[in-house]
Amino acid sequence: MTSLIGPAISDTGMTGSDLLRELLPVCETEVERHMKMTKDWHPHDYVPWDDGRNFAALGGVDWDPEQSQLSDVAKAAMITNLLTEDNLPSYHRVIAENFSLDDAWGFWVGRWTAEEMRHSTVMRDYLVVTRGVDPVELEETRMAHMTSGFNPLPEDDGQRDHSFDMLFAVSYVSFQELATRVSHRNTGKACGDPIADRMLQRVAADENLHMLFYRNVVAGALDLVPDQAMCAIYSIVSNFQMPGATMPNFRRNAVLIAKGGIYDLPQHLSEVVMPVLRKWRIFERDDFGPLGEMYREKLADYLEEMNVKVEKFERARERALEREAKKSRAGA
Repeated sequence: MTSLIGPAISDTGMTGSDLLRELLPVCETEVERHMKMTKDWHPHDYVPWDDGRNFAALGGVDWDPEQSQLSDVAKAAMITNLLTEDNLPSYHRVIAENFSLDDAWGFWVGRWTAEEMRHSTVMRDYLVVTRGVDPVELEETRMAHMTSGFNPLPEDDGQRDHSFDMLFAVSYVSFQELATRVSHRNTGKACGDPIADRMLQRVAADENLHMLFYRNVVAGALDLVPDQAMCAIYSIVSNFQMPGATMPNFRRNAVLIAKGGIYDLPQHLSEVVMPVLRKWRIFERDDFGPLGEMYREKLADYLEEMNVKVEKFERARERALEREAKKSRAGA
């Protein structure tokens, strides 16, 4: 798959700089739309500060599991979502390296980064003040996760034209921002706390606006270089990983999150992948050349495979729920 990416994009005669320049009007329009729609908010307004108290280093009491009011599912989701937000330097680096720091592109890179920073700030303050999770473990895991970083772009086989990595980066965040919105929104509900729910509704609203920016930039790229954009979209969808995939204990937490209905494969397909693809009219477009058609067919095949996996997942979940129900009835 990746061996076709580099030569295919290079053959267009357009460079990555050319593409950024051609997409600048789209970027300017999207920045203007975003600034009209976004609402400024302050993290301190979403934290129940009266619940806070000192830890042992300042004469108080250190964290104990009994202090947390969160379920195991809510803990796993909050930790995973927060550590995902914490890794902002990695995401900023990818966006900054593949966009431009000039003109509207540069403004967006800075504005997006500043808005994203609020998310980790408010979530950490909430968890530490309410003692929802172990703050020592949280900090140790943050250090490990940020040190390793995260790169969403597909592996390079030595043939890819990196001047066009922008297409892969912007395609990735189109899906990832929506995925994060879904995860935050469902995590808020799982916490059983109206303050956490309200906080994560606010974070999810930001993620939705960010998704709109990136999704609309990809739409512009599809009009300019449809085959090359289709190539990037297929590569990202078929290799997609959540940005927390490299954090410690991610697999364990992901299982809890999926079992808890916060984010699972069916949601990924029905609430993230398919809505974005429909918005881009991927399977209705008639402007693809042979290369784009090939990648569209590969995408269709991959989606069929995903549907099969979703069906297996849902059957397995039904069986698990039935077993739990039987155990519950037996225990009663």
